[in-house]
Amino acid sequence: MNAEGPATSSGGHQPVGGDLYRWVAHLADELGVHPDAVDVEAVLDLARETAHGVARPAVPLTSYLTGIAVGAGAGDREAFDRVSAHVNRLLEQWRTPS
Repeated sequence: MNAEGPATSSGGHQPVGGDLYRWVAHLADELGVHPDAVDVEAVLDLARETAHGVARPAVPLTSYLTGIAVGAGAGDREAFDRVSAHVNRLLEQWRTPS
């Protein structure tokens, strides 16, 4: 994770201030989370998809549950990628009418 963040936006996000990336780097360090396990853009994408696909109040709850699932695994980037892919599939199913 680059503590300064990306130079340009990707995935439809507006560029965010350096404070966000510095905060995430600081928080990861304080919580003992390896900084490579954190993908700010992927987390923001998951939050956006949750807000649009379910409801805005579902974002912190989805983030919390996703974090618990990542931590219950290896707690590394691979665990995050696996869990977030699963959550994204669930969001897609949620939006698809039965």
